[in-house]
Amino acid sequence: MTQYKNNNTFYFEITKKIPGKLGRAGIIHTPHGDIKTPAFMCVGTKGEVRFLSMDDLRSIQAQAMLSNGYHLRNTSYEIAENGGLSSWSKWNGPTLTDSGGFQVMSLGSGLGKVVSMDREKEVINTEKKDRLAIVTEDGVNFHDPFTDQDDFIGPEESMQIQCRIGADIHMAYDELTSLADSYDYNVEALARTERWALRSIEEHQKHCDDLGYHQSLYGVIQGGRWEDLRRSTCKKFAKMDFDGYGLGGAFLKENLGEILRWCNEELPENKPRHLLGLSHPDDILIGAEMGADTFDCVAPTREARHGRIYTKHGYFSITKGQWENSDELLDEGCDCPTCQAGWTRGKLRALLKSTNQEDKHLYYRLASMHNLRFIIRLTEEIQQAIHNDTFEEYKENFLKNYYNK
Repeated sequence: MTQYKNNNTFYFEITKKIPGKLGRAGIIHTPHGDIKTPAFMCVGTKGEVRFLSMDDLRSIQAQAMLSNGYHLRNTSYEIAENGGLSSWSKWNGPTLTDSGGFQVMSLGSGLGKVVSMDREKEVINTEKKDRLAIVTEDGVNFHDPFTDQDDFIGPEESMQIQCRIGADIHMAYDELTSLADSYDYNVEALARTERWALRSIEEHQKHCDDLGYHQSLYGVIQGGRWEDLRRSTCKKFAKMDFDGYGLGGAFLKENLGEILRWCNEELPENKPRHLLGLSHPDDILIGAEMGADTFDCVAPTREARHGRIYTKHGYFSITKGQWENSDELLDEGCDCPTCQAGWTRGKLRALLKSTNQEDKHLYYRLASMHNLRFIIRLTEEIQQAIHNDTFEEYKENFLKNYYNK
């Protein structure tokens, strides 16, 4: 493996490839530390993961935290004054911010994402709602439901916000389309995203060293479910001055592997790729096989708060009465702090069902640590399997156990 000394720059090295596949293991070097890939980034929307401390994140062996440019935009000056996101948040490790484009666009698009938590009951929401966001060539005018104020974010504003927040990795501004949008509209939106990408690069280069360390920029790949659009935009982005790529957009689950293959066959091999907003085990395994290096999603913590607990034999709902007096651990053999401390299904169910708010918050913390550690451990095991040339065997065994098929 190539030895690399981090000197305040961004660098990606591939340490092992899956033979005959696009997948690989590697290391992303950043000014605030290294990320061994494949890796899952914990989502700390406002600079912290809900109900968890930074010590909790370190205890589950998290490598990086992803925060939200949209939600931190009004705090960005304070963050800059305190040395940037890693320092301000007390995380003191690698960080990434998204552009805020997803949040802004979702105010007006209806999005059409697959929204059901039950994989067997996935549905597509294509109903248009009252638009709170209007897309123009300059950017997006929107009404912020949190502040009840009109606002605007374009590529320049997004880059300025993210450079003040000062994560190690930023995302270029893009227009996210929905499954309800036509091919013709996707062509129009994709051309706008490509123009915004060039504006993002230009503005980012003005401010990416403002906090005393170099901040890197990923381009975000759109194109919906169409191969010609995906391949065309990847070829264009490959020629732009990006440090890596965010793989995004609206698509059905069953198309994930195919769409990632279209993209990663065209993108430069020597730059890292981040799969935006997916974290179910099959998504991560498909993503890793098809060349994605890092992942993020709110699902592990959100589902934990609603009682859904991950185990190597699939998930279960801790709210069910059968666990009321259970002395079983959440997942036998689990190395998360919750299981290592001996918390049982019965004890955690009692905390969740308690009318005491402190008990509920303790449950949220313990369950969130368990679910996050489960997904982080999955990426660690994938990484090890790639290095051992046993990825296919690992994937088959894991999916057989988790999905019982």
